[in-house]
Amino acid sequence: MMKRILIIATNGFEQSELTEPRSILEKAGAEVTIASPESGSITGWDKNNWGDGVSVDITLDEVSSGDFDALMLPGGQINPDILRLQPRAIELVREFNSAGKPVAAICHAPWLLIEAGIAKGKTMTSWPSVRTDLANAGANVVDQEVAVDGNIITSRKPDDIKAFAGAIKEALAMESVSENA
Repeated sequence: MMKRILIIATNGFEQSELTEPRSILEKAGAEVTIASPESGSITGWDKNNWGDGVSVDITLDEVSSGDFDALMLPGGQINPDILRLQPRAIELVREFNSAGKPVAAICHAPWLLIEAGIAKGKTMTSWPSVRTDLANAGANVVDQEVAVDGNIITSRKPDDIKAFAGAIKEALAMESVSENA
């Protein structure tokens, strides 16, 4: 059965943290949908400058969490900082978590998990500048390429994308992490 994965992003998402996991997951047979507060396209941030545009498939207001098997949140500094102020984005994070579906956040995206109130008691990792925020929210903070605690999957940075995508695939029983992660 094909797995359906929702990615929530807006302008300023870290280019590699959206496009590379999306590609890996699609190659593994997943259907990946991009949702954003705005329709049309959104523009990534690629290291030190604006990156490429990505087409938005659906707006946040049109999303039903029941239509998806997992939620993926790319980082970058700009993207999650904007999204954590979007009530519907936070509501979706809570809905996926309450349903026990995988919620995967990389880099600065754990800010959304903090905002949703689901970090407390979870073992998580993130970009170094977000770790104090995670600790203050009650998370057990670790420094490793991927941390999986129940349905919560977190990673630190673009170098961790292969392990991050592999953990999502494993959580969805798509294939093991060691197979073509």
